[in-house]
Amino acid sequence: MEERSLRVVGTDKTFFNKLTHTLTKILIPTQIGINGMRISMKRNALIKAFQTAEEEEDVSKKENADKKYEDAYTAYLEALDKYVLDTIYKKVKNETATQLESTALSQYYGIVQLKESEYVEYKYRKQKYLLELDKETVVNSGKTKMIDKYKEFYVSKQDTLYKGILKNYSVKLADTTNVYDASKEWIYVKIFDTLEDYIKNILPLKISEPKLAKVVKEYEKYEKFTVGKLDARDHIEKNMILLGISRTLFTHSLPLVVAEQCYMKLLKDARCLVQDTKIAAKREKAYSMLLTLIEDYNIRLLATKVYWDNAKDREEFKRFHEKYKDIEKLKDIDFIEYVKQKEILFIKEDIQKVKGEKTDYSRIVKYYKRKLVDYGVMKEIRSYKTKDGKYIKSKVSTIINEYATA
Repeated sequence: MEERSLRVVGTDKTFFNKLTHTLTKILIPTQIGINGMRISMKRNALIKAFQTAEEEEDVSKKENADKKYEDAYTAYLEALDKYVLDTIYKKVKNETATQLESTALSQYYGIVQLKESEYVEYKYRKQKYLLELDKETVVNSGKTKMIDKYKEFYVSKQDTLYKGILKNYSVKLADTTNVYDASKEWIYVKIFDTLEDYIKNILPLKISEPKLAKVVKEYEKYEKFTVGKLDARDHIEKNMILLGISRTLFTHSLPLVVAEQCYMKLLKDARCLVQDTKIAAKREKAYSMLLTLIEDYNIRLLATKVYWDNAKDREEFKRFHEKYKDIEKLKDIDFIEYVKQKEILFIKEDIQKVKGEKTDYSRIVKYYKRKLVDYGVMKEIRSYKTKDGKYIKSKVSTIINEYATA
């Protein structure tokens, strides 16, 4: 009897698999079209509901209008989510996706991974991501009216989402009062990253609004840091600008107590940079930036502080602020003296601030004191040694050594 054996064929070469693969390639464009139509319909309904809710002034009708808007927004997000899962995922799986689509899917799953550990952040970031995804579609459509209408909704909703994200980070820092907490370094990083993301992508869409006039100058400063490679000093200065802008845009989402911790983190980084930099020219630039940061922290933040946990700290700041205001009077009379006196004030203030800190600031204190000696505010102390019960002057060596020899 003739023996027969089964021949194993690779699954990718079978007739049915080839047929399925071919049908998938045919159906994907169709699915894209269907999803595109669905998203377009949901988007149009959303924009209409948004405009109605914004324009409704009748209190009795406002609640209903807001509910319709929220329902339309939910349906719109579901359509976008379905598009990612049904279309982009299948294109990536079938190796027909573009690099942009592959990156988009990777970002999507990066956000989804937050669901178990950081649900609040996941909730906001997923919405933010889906809106950003569709915004590109709207902009690329070239339909001016649609773009303008969508932009109004987009900016409004993104404002809400960014505020939610920042508020979530603020809550995580709330239990550390107003003291910089090194164990939560990742939160500070996320706060600055979120602020930059907003100022880079959302603020330009609304910068022309009259109420943001005072932010324009700060935004122009930030733009200088968007080109070229940034060093450590640039990063600190950029974050200082971001934090300054946040005092206008996110007063409630990033409350003063949290902003104070962020400033303290920047001050720590700036002090360490000054004392760790060996090249004199770079050290002077870092020092100049530190002085600006000290002024920003004291005048932009502490001067607006109403509630102080420590009455002694409040009184000390009042004395500092009075001296600062007196020095400000010199600005139009003798600018050089004004700059000098302000620098001396900031140095003395920071020397007091770093006392008792866990970080070793001994080298920057020496550097500060050297500055005060140069300005004639502090005298050099010469070393003496005892011999036979008498004090004999030894070689002249200042206790306030040059930083370079520290």
